[in-house]
Amino acid sequence: MAKKYNTPEQQMHTLQDTLREEYGRKQIEERTELPSYFKQSLNPKFALRPYQDQCFKYFINYWENDFSEKEQCPQLLFHMATGSGKTLIMAGLMLYLFEKGYRNFLFFVNSTNIIEKTKDNFLNMASSKYLFAPSIKIGEKRVEIRMVDNFQGVEDDCINLCLTTIQGLHTSLNTPHENALTYDDFGDQKIVLISDEAHHMNSSTKKGKKVKEDTQLSFDMDIETSDDWETTVMRIFQANTDSEHPNVLLEFTATEDLSNEYIQEKYKNKVIFDYPLKKFREDGYSKDIEVVQSDLSPIDRAMQTVVLSQYKRKLFNAIGQDIKPVMMLKSKTIKENKEFYLLFIDTIKKLSTNDLAKIKDVAAQDIKAAFVFFEERKITLENLLLEIKEDFKEENLLIVDGNTITAEKQLQLNSLEAKDNEFRCVFAVDMLNEGWDVLNLYDIVRLYEGRDAKDGKPGKTTMAEAQLIGRGARYMPFEAPEEHKPTGQRKYDDDITNRLRVVEKLHYHSSYNPRYLDELTTAMEDTGIIAKRSKVISMKLKDSFKKTALYNDGYIFVNEKEPYEKENITNSFTPDILEKIYKVRIRSGQMKSSLVFEKTENNNVDDTTRTHEFILKEMGNHVIRAAINSLEAYKFSSLKEVFPTLPSIRHFIESENYLANIHIAVASKEEVLENLTQKQKLGVVTEVLKQIEPQLIKSAVALRGSKRFRPKVLKDFIKDKELKVSLDNSEDKEFGRSMKEPNDLFLSLDLSKHNWFAFDDFFGTSEEKHLVKYIEQLYPKLQKKYEDIYLVRSEREVRIFDFETGNAFEPDFLLFMREKKQDKYVNMQIFIEPKGDHLKQHDEWKEKFLLQLKERSLISFETETSEYRIWGMPFYSESSKIHFDKTMKENFDVSGWG
Repeated sequence: MAKKYNTPEQQMHTLQDTLREEYGRKQIEERTELPSYFKQSLNPKFALRPYQDQCFKYFINYWENDFSEKEQCPQLLFHMATGSGKTLIMAGLMLYLFEKGYRNFLFFVNSTNIIEKTKDNFLNMASSKYLFAPSIKIGEKRVEIRMVDNFQGVEDDCINLCLTTIQGLHTSLNTPHENALTYDDFGDQKIVLISDEAHHMNSSTKKGKKVKEDTQLSFDMDIETSDDWETTVMRIFQANTDSEHPNVLLEFTATEDLSNEYIQEKYKNKVIFDYPLKKFREDGYSKDIEVVQSDLSPIDRAMQTVVLSQYKRKLFNAIGQDIKPVMMLKSKTIKENKEFYLLFIDTIKKLSTNDLAKIKDVAAQDIKAAFVFFEERKITLENLLLEIKEDFKEENLLIVDGNTITAEKQLQLNSLEAKDNEFRCVFAVDMLNEGWDVLNLYDIVRLYEGRDAKDGKPGKTTMAEAQLIGRGARYMPFEAPEEHKPTGQRKYDDDITNRLRVVEKLHYHSSYNPRYLDELTTAMEDTGIIAKRSKVISMKLKDSFKKTALYNDGYIFVNEKEPYEKENITNSFTPDILEKIYKVRIRSGQMKSSLVFEKTENNNVDDTTRTHEFILKEMGNHVIRAAINSLEAYKFSSLKEVFPTLPSIRHFIESENYLANIHIAVASKEEVLENLTQKQKLGVVTEVLKQIEPQLIKSAVALRGSKRFRPKVLKDFIKDKELKVSLDNSEDKEFGRSMKEPNDLFLSLDLSKHNWFAFDDFFGTSEEKHLVKYIEQLYPKLQKKYEDIYLVRSEREVRIFDFETGNAFEPDFLLFMREKKQDKYVNMQIFIEPKGDHLKQHDEWKEKFLLQLKERSLISFETETSEYRIWGMPFYSESSKIHFDKTMKENFDVSGWG
């Protein structure tokens, strides 16, 4: 049996570690520049997340530098969480390696479903998940991606992409037939092999078998088992060892068993980027998980979930977000799946207001909150019933299992987020495993009983259920009503009583079985989907603070972003956009890009096709608005960053400076062109907007933080809060502990007895607690000169923007105090950020910004009795307290301290 390590991430030295040691984290992550085509030729709708940006930078540093542990034939493992965007990484690496001379890319996986999804991602411009810009350019070269069956006679100016399953690859090699891959494809070609779900290719290694390192392609064995797949992949990879352009093997998976000693040996110094599910969750890119157990029958549990799902839809509608929550009902067998599907249809048809009243009577937690919301919005049970019957009618239910799955259903499953996909319920057995990519799954209902734990450990079924929950936990991006909340990350960890918290959760509904819940919880902890240790912290403002003038009438001053050069602000599309004719073709309901107009042998327009010219406004304002609503880049907040003076979306649609007069050439049959349907018009407009999108990026105005700080009502920012914090990853023993009972007695402080601290307790890190203790010691000195002194902890509520870069910064503390001068009070707002020594270098721009506030911030606001000043202090740390103290004394003329 293979040896297991308890903490593989700590035991295994990765290639990522090697690169950090060789070149330094800062050099790699902050000073490495990505080529311009990463921004221009990848779909701008999928803006790179920070960890994706880092991933590319580690790869570039690996590729462009020589170091002792670098291998001649690159074999690299990207170990990245489910939902972290591995396919986008593949797309970017394809562009990079094309620039480096590679033209042939072999993508393989062990699932046909993933192949179909990947075709959409890489080749279908009409897909909402297409990963590239409409026009792919590397330097001055326009690049086309072509799907090929083999690499014989391929074009040298294209990305030639062959998509196959590993099983299909075996068949092609061992049973040659026309146009299939053959041994000859690998002997003299430089090829990039891309292995998705790569853990399936390691069955031999996991068992301790030695994979043959034979560089000769002798496929004389009958390859039938997964043990042989690994040998085949390695033989293809090792077929070309050209020193300038060797074959490249890029492996991607979320679930490699890095605790297995044989896997560790194989991937020693090959893991170029490790971003586990635990880190993905901690960074806020997943939904929170909540398990709901009840004694209800399966059908009653499903009806309860229907109500919860409808509540989530209405919450999204209430904040102007057109997002449709989907629920999944999971059976154990195909027979049970079909039976429950029919029962669900019948139950929805017969559902009555009395049934809803019964659900309301036993409702608890989020389901109870749903009925409170309905009452507040005056949604009667009669109205709710009508909505449920319409939304959950048979046409909106999708059953998938081994007997019912079709290519059409696969497409429907992979497009559940699409605006024209009305499915609300998926009935499934075990069809939705690897490769199922859906963001708007919000509820999973387990319809069967039973446990399969052994020796106190979760069994195979429970682990599979935990992994399904992990896939469903992908976060659905949405815009919050509050300013400055991130779109694609959890927004309410610091305010878990917020009603919108419910649309940041995946609810898993099961029968009441505490032992099963314990086992499922263990499985989810082991996979990193939930924290092993977490804590809910109540942050309550003191009643005494709520009575102060600062709380009731005071202000917080913050700045906003503004364009760098006001004279360069544009109030129009550029001539490049306005004078271009956008070409779109309608064929069989599919929207094609302007590539079909190019004169190539394979893209000739047939004789029955005609071209009519339109201007965009002829498609109808309602159609244009619907297309805009479907595209992230055209949200008003995004457009304002490009066109800061744009007054409204309506102006954007109706003005000839923007969309109204855009010219379109639409190709199709005459009868289609004369009677365009609303759906066809929507498709045309959507395609045109996608073609314009890359030009928007080039038009974007650089933004910086304004020097002008404006007043905001303080009590809108500083409130009672409940925070949920994960304790798993904190090396700081003080994190999450009350100051009334710290680990370090020197940090003990009962804040309920100190009016100068706004909250009744504090639970932060040791550095933060040291700051609080410092203010306690300084307070008697401050009192001699200042009045109304209050230290306030900000939980991400207060955001300011750097004067140079526009980067957002959320200082941890604000110190308020005021001084009487002649006939006015001078009110001071002081930003303070505690920072551990290990983080100072990484965040040095924040300290620089804080120190600029005193001289560069402008406040034009004042009253008859008050004027206002903004200050920033250097980072506070216990090791450099003397410097901080000196700055405080100099700035605020506090003597006799220290």
